[in-house]
Amino acid sequence: MKLTFQIKRFNELSLSELYQVLQLRSEVFVVEQNCVYQDIDGKDQKALHLIGTFGDEIVAYVRIFKPGDYFEEASIGRVVVKQSHRDKKLGYDLMQEAIRATKSELNETNITISAQLYLKKFYENLGFIQTSEMYLEDDIPHIQMKRS
Repeated sequence: MKLTFQIKRFNELSLSELYQVLQLRSEVFVVEQNCVYQDIDGKDQKALHLIGTFGDEIVAYVRIFKPGDYFEEASIGRVVVKQSHRDKKLGYDLMQEAIRATKSELNETNITISAQLYLKKFYENLGFIQTSEMYLEDDIPHIQMKRS
């Protein structure tokens, strides 16, 4: 089974899509990772939203930012795959699509991410390299990584 991807600006998201995206992000980043943090950060309006669906269900998602909106370079963040779908290697499909979308939508190939430290190898397999020491973001170890 293959994901269907759509890229949308904030004002193009339906209410149902927005609800599902926020529900998925909360399910994983707040509940599963047991991390109390402000997910709704005022940046969704600036982002491109890459949504991966099976049928009507959103199971994968990322935000993509143009240079200057989050980092100096273009960036990808809030990378999330629904727990029930993680055994299908959808994270790679999602990130490859996000990298393609960063090029096609923003004409950018230099990408910065703030990666959870335990996912370092995952991102290295996608061409990212570590560019910072470990730091805590919402009490979770992160590293900055870049891809050119």
